[in-house]
Amino acid sequence: MSAVIETRELHKHYRRTHALDGLDLTVGDGEVHGFLGPNGAGKSTTIRVLLGLARPTGGEARVFGTNPWRDAQALHRRLAYVPGDVSLWPNLSGGEAIDLLSRLRGGGRGGAYLAERTRLSEAFQFDPGKKGRAYSKGNRQKVALIAAFAVPAELYILDEPTSGLDPLMEVVFRDEIARVRAAGATVLLSSHVLSEVELLCDRVSIIRDGRIVDTGTLADMRHLTRTEVSFAATARVTLETARTVPGAEDVTTTSGRISLTLASDAVPAALPRLGELGVEGLRIAPPSLEELFLRHYNPAPTEASR
Repeated sequence: MSAVIETRELHKHYRRTHALDGLDLTVGDGEVHGFLGPNGAGKSTTIRVLLGLARPTGGEARVFGTNPWRDAQALHRRLAYVPGDVSLWPNLSGGEAIDLLSRLRGGGRGGAYLAERTRLSEAFQFDPGKKGRAYSKGNRQKVALIAAFAVPAELYILDEPTSGLDPLMEVVFRDEIARVRAAGATVLLSSHVLSEVELLCDRVSIIRDGRIVDTGTLADMRHLTRTEVSFAATARVTLETARTVPGAEDVTTTSGRISLTLASDAVPAALPRLGELGVEGLRIAPPSLEELFLRHYNPAPTEASR
């Protein structure tokens, strides 16, 4: 799979602040790639470099094999961008703003475009007739989303795109991501809504202090962590018998249930023993994306706190 986005040892310094400190990121053609990190980790700076809005201090960034700083105008005809905080022209209506943003990308004209704009406006329950100054944050976000999806793009760069949307509109957003993905587009999705990333993304990269600290499919990343297993405590199934499960660690009991953890690759070997014990109410929960994310950001316990 060829790379649509590729950075190597990417640095961006603002005087003494190192916003990016050797970032290596690869986004393959046709994939939906999650880009995760808290505020200040370097996500928005990375996106600004990829859009050609910021010049790297060092290293290399390539989008469709070209330099975004030198070739920004041509690249913007091939991509759609949605920021997390949308500002609109106060005297333009929402429909006029959508048309203007679409035309800046070389679209925004013709019957097919108008039909798609109408479909998206209805799906997002958006009134395009109001002036920009009258829109809430969520409606301003809808303007950017409709403009992005109304004109086909090869690459969608989305920076907190569902900020301000209610849960029903988030479902519409996910449907649109599925649609453009099926059409062969590539998506770089930066989001704080980890459940959204978990549902949508093929691969995930976690950024910390301007560097990628983990990347891969969720299955790959879960393979490196532990799976939670729990079941009802009974006369036959006790802490002592639970400890005989191959690979079991951290065996505890709470509120009438026994819990233990297993290395993800140890689960198949443990299942026959769980069957022999006749466990009831079995639950097996692989680590969520939130747990994988927090593993890189929760501070290690100090000696004093242990």
